[in-house]
Amino acid sequence: MNTQLKADLMLLMITAFWGSSYVLTKMGLGTFGPFNLTALRFIIAFGVSVPVFGKNIIGADKKTYKYAFILAVILFAVFMSMTFGLEKTSASNAGFLVSLSVVFIPLISFVVLKQRIEKKVMAGVCLAVIGIALLTLNTRLQANPGDLLCLLCALLFAVHVVATGFFTRNVDSVALGVLQLGFVAVFATAFSLVTEKMSLPGDITSWLVVLVLSILCTAVGYIVQTTAQRHTSATHTGLILSLEPVFSAVFAYFILQEMLAPRGYLGAAILLAGVLTAELGTGKRSAGKKGEDRYGSQGG
Repeated sequence: MNTQLKADLMLLMITAFWGSSYVLTKMGLGTFGPFNLTALRFIIAFGVSVPVFGKNIIGADKKTYKYAFILAVILFAVFMSMTFGLEKTSASNAGFLVSLSVVFIPLISFVVLKQRIEKKVMAGVCLAVIGIALLTLNTRLQANPGDLLCLLCALLFAVHVVATGFFTRNVDSVALGVLQLGFVAVFATAFSLVTEKMSLPGDITSWLVVLVLSILCTAVGYIVQTTAQRHTSATHTGLILSLEPVFSAVFAYFILQEMLAPRGYLGAAILLAGVLTAELGTGKRSAGKKGEDRYGSQGG
């Protein structure tokens, strides 16, 4: 198993975690305000990450802190647009809309980083777009504030993925991932203290929701993302993460009883086919190749 395939499998794991986060966030919003929930999530995530990766943080230079701050600003905007959006739309709908980032990622990479899009990856993107469209149409999408915020989240998340792929080339990816969690925790706590009555979970269910969001979906998720993106492209990352609506639909069905019609399941199958199309043949790549091969052939 080569390095890129391992990275892609790691990304698939965190995609499952993030797919569950829509349902968990929806549940958490029944108890906490948006900033409060986000603050708890990132405080705990940062707290459990520091003891494990303390050496990486101690060795971090100014550039790492600067990049972590920039990523944190984007990530905070990602989470707040998603969290406020979930107050006004379903968990399934949010998962489908946020996954439209698969369309934005290669376009941003092409425009900003001058990276040509591989034909195989482009085919995968097209299939993924069709799958996401079928899933979204199945939910009878209507233009409401929650949906618009989730669309904004998709665009911001695409920016975050591309920026992460660029920044991890020059700094310690683990330190970068942990530090951005800390910065988001500070931002969310500040907003919560000013605009909300910040509180801790008051029952076992609330604690379970917050802990799963914090440890699996946030601490593990974003540290694994920054590490994995050292060995795969931003476009590949986006394609794998486009499976989020499949996982979110499954979790929403079992936990919130949200249903998909046959067209939705067809969309999920096409979405999976798109990811597999892009992934086939990656085993032939050299595990040691970075730079141009890692991000696709670069123009300009």
